[in-house]
Parts: sequence; C-alpha cells; structure tokens
Amino acid sequence: MIEFQVDRHSGVATYLQLVNQVKQALRLGVLEPGDRLPTARAVVEATAINPNTVLKAYRELEREGLVEPRPGQGTFVTRSLSRPEAAADSPLRADLVAWVTRAHAAGLGREDVLALVEAALAEAAARPRGPAGSARAGTERPSREDTT
Repeated sequence: MIEFQVDRHSGVATYLQLVNQVKQALRLGVLEPGDRLPTARAVVEATAINPNTVLKAYRELEREGLVEPRPGQGTFVTRSLSRPEAAADSPLRADLVAWVTRAHAAGLGREDVLALVEAALAEAAARPRGPAGSARAGTERPSREDTT
C-alpha cells in the first residue's frame, strides 16, 4: 500500500504530488494492477489535506487510464508503468544506488544529486540517437561547426 507524503513548501500542487507519487509507485512496481489505493478518508487522515484534493488526484489518475473507481469498493490500479530495467533487483538500479552513495560520500546533498540527474537527463536527451534507437556510442563532443 502506498503512503502519501505532502510537501507544503514544494511549490507543486498537492493533488499533483499525489498523482506523481502514484505514478512513481507504478513505475517502481510498488503498485500493480489490481491493487487498491487508500480511501480518500485514509489519505485525508494521514496527510491533513482536503478530501476534494484527494478526489481530484484520483480523477486525474482515472483520466490517464491508470486507475478505476469501483463504487462501494474503492479505487483500483488498472495498469502498470513498471519496466524490468527499473525493478529493485535490476543492474541499472544497483548502479544508480551505488552512484548516489558515492555522491553522498562526496558531500553532495539531495538537491545537488537531483540537479546532476536532471542535467544528465537533459544531456542524454540532446544526443543524437543511433539506428537502433540507443544513444550514440562514444563520448566525443560536437565540433564548433556542428553547433552553429
């Protein structure tokens, strides 16, 4: 079962925080099709937010086809977003945990790590892709003529 955390100082709308937490749980395999989300009442009691906020988040998840309400039973997950590469026992995840551990040991905090990850994601997205759809091999940088 997912336990929602609300950060009132994040600048992100509360309902979107709930939506994003459900999506993350779906990507990581914490929630799977058939699982029941907490009732709006349970979320309100745990987080002290308005019931309408919870219902708005659940409606958004329903609109995206991720959950379905069942009258008298609750709201249930209808599809997964998980991928084997993101599973708890995947080599990619183990590499990432090791990297984050090294980053923390080097004195980087959460915000520093997140900034590095976002920068790396942007850099990887900007790289041309090869014929197989993967990022181009090698680490060469484009020449000045390529960037003008």
